[in-house]
Amino acid sequence: MAEKKIQAIRGMNDLLPTDCMLWQQVEETVKRVFNSYGYNEIRTPIVEDTALFKRAVGEVTDIVEKEMYTFNDRNENESITLRPELTAGCVRAGIEHGLLYNQEQRLWYFGPAFRHERPQKGRYRQFHQFGVEVFGLTGPDIDAELILLTARLWKALGIAEHTTLELNSIGSLESRANYKQALVSYLEQHQDRLDEDCKRRLYTNPLRILDSKNADIQELLNEAPKLFEYLDAPSYEHFEGLCKLLDDNGIKYNINQRLVRGLDYYNRTVFEWVTSSLGAQGTVCGGGRYDSLVSQLGGKSTPAVGFAIGAERLILLIQSVNPELKSNNNIDIYMISSGDKTLAVAQQLAEQLRDVMPDKRIMTNYGTSNFKKQFSKADKHGAKIAIIIGENEISANKVIIKNLQSGEQFDVAQNSVAEYCMNIMD
Repeated sequence: MAEKKIQAIRGMNDLLPTDCMLWQQVEETVKRVFNSYGYNEIRTPIVEDTALFKRAVGEVTDIVEKEMYTFNDRNENESITLRPELTAGCVRAGIEHGLLYNQEQRLWYFGPAFRHERPQKGRYRQFHQFGVEVFGLTGPDIDAELILLTARLWKALGIAEHTTLELNSIGSLESRANYKQALVSYLEQHQDRLDEDCKRRLYTNPLRILDSKNADIQELLNEAPKLFEYLDAPSYEHFEGLCKLLDDNGIKYNINQRLVRGLDYYNRTVFEWVTSSLGAQGTVCGGGRYDSLVSQLGGKSTPAVGFAIGAERLILLIQSVNPELKSNNNIDIYMISSGDKTLAVAQQLAEQLRDVMPDKRIMTNYGTSNFKKQFSKADKHGAKIAIIIGENEISANKVIIKNLQSGEQFDVAQNSVAEYCMNIMD
């Protein structure tokens, strides 16, 4: 009996070479925009102490209760978890290495995270996040900058017309506690209309009922107490200041009083960039303030704000609405050679070209000396130029450079190949 073929774990997908080319373009664009605002990259481990996420994300959230990949370390017998998000690890690293207290830090990251969810388009068990975290700044001005940064990124990726900003304030911890009490009192009067999910959340995480996808629940909430009615004065002023800055910068937004985000650590500003071009998985970016998280994780009290972008959904959106930004793994120059000593010359010339044109893709033929087959391989790779070296060219100390699109070809001295290619490929 043949052994079962081993396949990728469900919800954890391969990125094939054609996929990676588009991912690289997106990653480079994101990095360029983040760097243009003066943010610095941080990289943290994909495995952390389980207690980090229980304290940061919240023990009664779906992530901690149902979705984390948690196991005991083999030697230490301590509970560790594959990170389900990246903010907590960033805060932990900042505390551990003394980066946060009485300091300003503007950080960005990119990497995989893991949640045991039901895989579907745009939602996977291994997924990737771009994110930004800012520490040490309290005003609405830095909240506005993060939104300006993301708006600039959407323009750079050609998706700005397909994203909408949803904005809300969930106030201080105290005002939110008062609102929770009022919301629970209202919902208790209508328990017969609650679905099982909302009944489960009623006494553990009632704010999550506000973003229920159940249309009947949303109708019920129309008569529920409004979060804005319970905002403390400083939170209201902060939100007004943020809205004014966005107005001044021409950023359009919708105030959505049912936007609460799914993690316990948020306070005051919360926001999401959403799209109608991806079906049910409409949130591309989400974030907000989390001024109590640093102290909650053992550091000194430090204001903070950040966001995360789901890379897979971002890629899906780009593929859907901006096909011009597509994968391109075509070769720029293909080295064709046949005969004694020609391969060595082809390799040497290819290295010289890489020295002066490091951004070009240059491939050397191996495995066949048949010119016709080599030209077929060059075409298969989408090569723009072929550099042809045969025994006659070796004797004459030259090469033939052929434009594979126009069919034109020229004899070029070997010591002029690099200069010639730089001129024609500018």
